[in-house]
Amino acid sequence: MIEARCLSKWYGRFAAVDAATFAIAPGRVAGFLGPNGAGKSTTLKMLSGFLPPTTGTALVAGYDIRDQSIEVRRRIGYLPESTPLYPEMRVIEYLRFRGRLFGLHGKAARGSVERAIERCWLTDVRRKPIAHLSKGYRQRVGLAAALLHSPPVLLLDEPTSGLDPTQIREMRHLIRSLAGDHTVFLSTHILSEAELTCDEVVVIARGRIRAAGPVADLRGRAAETICYVVETDAPDPPAAWRGLPGLEQIDEGPSEPGWRRYALRIGASSGDLRERIAEPLRAGEHRMRELTRETPSLEQLFVRLISEDGPAVVAPRAAERAA
Repeated sequence: MIEARCLSKWYGRFAAVDAATFAIAPGRVAGFLGPNGAGKSTTLKMLSGFLPPTTGTALVAGYDIRDQSIEVRRRIGYLPESTPLYPEMRVIEYLRFRGRLFGLHGKAARGSVERAIERCWLTDVRRKPIAHLSKGYRQRVGLAAALLHSPPVLLLDEPTSGLDPTQIREMRHLIRSLAGDHTVFLSTHILSEAELTCDEVVVIARGRIRAAGPVADLRGRAAETICYVVETDAPDPPAAWRGLPGLEQIDEGPSEPGWRRYALRIGASSGDLRERIAEPLRAGEHRMRELTRETPSLEQLFVRLISEDGPAVVAPRAAERAA
């Protein structure tokens, strides 16, 4: 239902999104996960037809965002981060107005408005001015407006931003209820929200896609690596550690004065290596006051993914390209 193909957006020499490639199946709720400034909103704007890509393209509901932008817009409901509302209008007036913009009139318009009000739990506030609503209700009004024309694809940019815990839970349940009837692609920088709301996730950082797939697969990926945490007075990691089977990375940092903490990431298939890790420390007569073995959490995997690959992508200057 959504397929991005090397989708990129450049501002001068800076790549806000660099060759993003991913796919989301029909009827799924997918989270677009990344830190602030990662390129999530830019990607959603390109998918919605609001912002043209510099290179690459995407198919949304089977239509190309570059060559068939109007057809794409007819088939999406888009909720930007700052919900566009007219505060002086009552809820039902605003939804009728938005319905007319979608080309809905008469009985069809009335039916669409009533269905959206019921589905987004707005019955009790339907005649209230939008200015008098809480932010949680305003988000629901924005989502109801996006649903009026029954689009197969919903693009939601930070739909829980600024909501209190109760409102977040209500919005989460509402989004989950849309699965099956709609393909939902929502951006967030909160891992727990993606875990609780989404069937699958796409992770982006510094404009690049770092991972994509079902949430269960990412949990399995986290379990593929074991983290050994060592606290010792050894000023440098022993050379013997470099020969450990399945070693992926050694991170180190200071602890209390005279002590260092090391984190060794090792493939889970290598078995329990605590004895082999401790052996060179004992041989060097170094003290050790911690050696723990733990499976990284999904949060730790996320932090690792968004920290990879160095700085944001910068394009070469024209002369450099020619060279």
